[in-house]
Amino acid sequence: MSTAGRGSRPATPLAPRAWEQADLFSGRGTAGADDNAPERPPAVAPAALSDDALIAAIPVVAQAACRALAQEAVRRRLLAAVPALESLCRRFKGFGRDHTIAEQEAALRAMAALGGAEAIAAIRRIVVQDIVAGPGLPEALRAAAALRCVLPEQTAAPLLRHADPAIRSLACRCAPRSEQTLALLASLLEDLNPGVAAEAAKALAHMGRSDGRPLLLRLLRQKPDAHLLAAVAAVADDECTVWLGRVGLAHPALREAALEALDSIETPRAAALRASLARFGVS
Repeated sequence: MSTAGRGSRPATPLAPRAWEQADLFSGRGTAGADDNAPERPPAVAPAALSDDALIAAIPVVAQAACRALAQEAVRRRLLAAVPALESLCRRFKGFGRDHTIAEQEAALRAMAALGGAEAIAAIRRIVVQDIVAGPGLPEALRAAAALRCVLPEQTAAPLLRHADPAIRSLACRCAPRSEQTLALLASLLEDLNPGVAAEAAKALAHMGRSDGRPLLLRLLRQKPDAHLLAAVAAVADDECTVWLGRVGLAHPALREAALEALDSIETPRAAALRASLARFGVS
């Protein structure tokens, strides 16, 4: 028997005997498969499986059915599936250096959608222990960022220095409040990638640091969004407060976010602007 080389995929483990007739797990995924290619439907529809059967199937599922099973767990809000989804990720540790692993991607997206303390802890372990590598790392960090998962300094610091701006940007959302990471975030305000600089400014704001306030105010004038409004509110001065009110007035879709931001600022000006904006209602 030949030994799998670096970047190859592990053979799919044998399924439990009770599921052999379902043929859900026969075969193995194709390395480097196009994620946009249509999937073969699983031999047994995931919706037909019981919760226990669905959970048992996830860790050993073949690539053709991984998305369908993961999506079914999300559809059912099956929080008990998180350990199985983590096991599916772990099954491919050491692989995917040159291409994404569809099974890991499906598991990460499902855990991010399910949320909860167990999913946060699982994704934190996956990132810290390098379970997902190479091109799949951004997906792991997107899941961590979506769940506001704070990574330990020894993991976050190298990610904040990563050569890939997408990795640096996502790492800003997961950075812990520590002397080293605060310094790194402050340095990223000068990053040549505008997206990285913006995320660094938001992260600093949520940590109570106003270093990035000029940049946040500029973004607030140019391209506001709900996440930006929340970050600005954390370090708002009078000028920022006025602009939060203006954004809520000019962008009905952001009016609720602006009201929440103003509500978090404990100044008479913010209270007056919130009362004035509230009269327009929330779209």
